[in-house]
Amino acid sequence: MEQTETYHYQIMRRAIDAIDAAGSTPLSLSELADEMNMSPAHFQRLFSTWVGVSPKRYQQYLMLGHAKSLLRERFTTLETAQEVGLSGSGRLHDLFVRWEAMSPGDYARDGEGLEIFWGWFESQFGPALVMGTDRGICGIAFAAEAGPEPAMADLKSRWPKAKFVEDPTQLRRWAMSALGMEGETQLHMIGAPFQLKVWEALLAIPSGHVTTYSEIAQSIGHPKAVRAVGTAVGRNPVSWLIPCHRALRKSGALGGYHWGLPVKRAMLAWESARADAQ
Repeated sequence: MEQTETYHYQIMRRAIDAIDAAGSTPLSLSELADEMNMSPAHFQRLFSTWVGVSPKRYQQYLMLGHAKSLLRERFTTLETAQEVGLSGSGRLHDLFVRWEAMSPGDYARDGEGLEIFWGWFESQFGPALVMGTDRGICGIAFAAEAGPEPAMADLKSRWPKAKFVEDPTQLRRWAMSALGMEGETQLHMIGAPFQLKVWEALLAIPSGHVTTYSEIAQSIGHPKAVRAVGTAVGRNPVSWLIPCHRALRKSGALGGYHWGLPVKRAMLAWESARADAQ
């Protein structure tokens, strides 16, 4: 992933701030480009190349009301999605995810005896911290909003007794396929049984679509455990690959996002634009 991907996210983050500051008044191409200190032609070319649509169209995806329109137009009933095989298309484009879960006993030992490699990589949503074992990726954190030190501390705290080794070369193949959305990525999921059920349900949400926390609770057989589902969604250690950003509140509000709401909005907008451009 080239450095330009992080540059694109930084521009997009500034665009989110400009759109929010404008309230319900749409910004013209010239006004939005001026906010970015770019010429209209350069700004249009940058966004059209990165996301596949014009800045005017992308601005609509970034609007705060876009999540509500997604619920109206692209709400996914997980039970139906699983029955008709949508879980495959829910994974990012041509990316194929294979995953393996630790046993409950291993999880209870807080990662003791586990060697976890880590490294920093560029992504379309800013700097990404990737962690993994010899069996697959176990963590992805986005640091554009949270910062690198909190991102590192957060992932390490999930497996406090593990041995952490900086070795991006060990992870590069998986990380490049995960962040570049091509090829195969293997996951080594480390979580409690209830969390694993929630994360597996998230994989059934197709790219460009959304669902609700209550729908996830229903699909895993715990319809009254909406709050617990929300907690499990927030504790998903492999952001983006396991798409917790596609889970919304029933009202259409974005809800929380562990790595910052601007990142969640950017992810939803990016996926919507790609889905519409196909």
